[in-house]
Amino acid sequence: MYEDHSTSFILDETPHEAPEPVAHSVAEDAALLDAYSQAVTDIVDRVGPSVVRIDIRRNGKPAGSGSGVIVSPDGLVLTNSHVVQGAKRAEVTTLDGRSLSGRVLGDDPDTDLALIRIDEDVLLPSARLGDSKKLRRGEIAIAIGNPLGFDATVTAGVISALGRSLRSKNGRLIDNVIQTDAALNPGNSGGPLVSSRGEVIGINTAIITGAQGICFAVAANTASFVLGEIVRHGRVRRAHLGIGAGTIPLPRRIALRLGLSQATGAVVTAIEPDGPADHAGLLTGDILLAIDGMPVSGADDLVRLLDADKIERTIPLDFLRRSDQRRVWVALRER
Repeated sequence: MYEDHSTSFILDETPHEAPEPVAHSVAEDAALLDAYSQAVTDIVDRVGPSVVRIDIRRNGKPAGSGSGVIVSPDGLVLTNSHVVQGAKRAEVTTLDGRSLSGRVLGDDPDTDLALIRIDEDVLLPSARLGDSKKLRRGEIAIAIGNPLGFDATVTAGVISALGRSLRSKNGRLIDNVIQTDAALNPGNSGGPLVSSRGEVIGINTAIITGAQGICFAVAANTASFVLGEIVRHGRVRRAHLGIGAGTIPLPRRIALRLGLSQATGAVVTAIEPDGPADHAGLLTGDILLAIDGMPVSGADDLVRLLDADKIERTIPLDFLRRSDQRRVWVALRER
């Protein structure tokens, strides 16, 4: 019995070639995980100092808080409209603990964005707004903010979808919203959604109560437009078409037949009843190709092209319905 047992033991200890690939795979996985962790850490180190906590007070009493991101070293801070809640003043706390006062330069409920100017003459770390039109589903997305009062919290995930429409607090549709599974909680609102390149690609705005991994951010290109309008005019004036829209590839066969130069368009996902688009006869599923002769390659272009110059004008709108290219004239009004 003893000899049989010894033989069995010796056989078990005989070297095999099979485990080697398994060990190699574990090492590769560890290296990949380290690379991912290092990438996230580097991004947080670069962008984190520009993320601030925003507190709103009314009659000396706390009225709410959220997050914001410094987008200019002289103290311009982007946040959500629903964070400032119509207030004129805000308290801003930086990552290093400085308490600063701020004035709300402008508030745009239509996009759930607001802009704050720091009063103090200070030089602050700032983040750069990226080009949200270049985003692709599956890219890394990192959310930084102050959820539930826990300062400088980081969550990571991916971009789940692009070109969503989201209804703002005042009932308007926000176009070209980014969907992500990076975890957001109350207090994250107004903080940045950051790409693997360390650029702010969105301003975190909403979660769906009870849903798992479905969170939203206003696209950086929309934020850049709103920021510019508020800095120049103190508010955002825009022409109102009355649709929700997303970006969609054009069918190649149809694009070639019609001689279209663009590869994408803006698909109508929702129509506001009794709005300009409704009166003009647009339908959900129509793909917008041009506004007033200017090409539309996606929902981002709608924000840019429906500017104040088109208010109270009747303009041509070219679109694709199934395989036919059509044109309607739309009487725009101020939103």
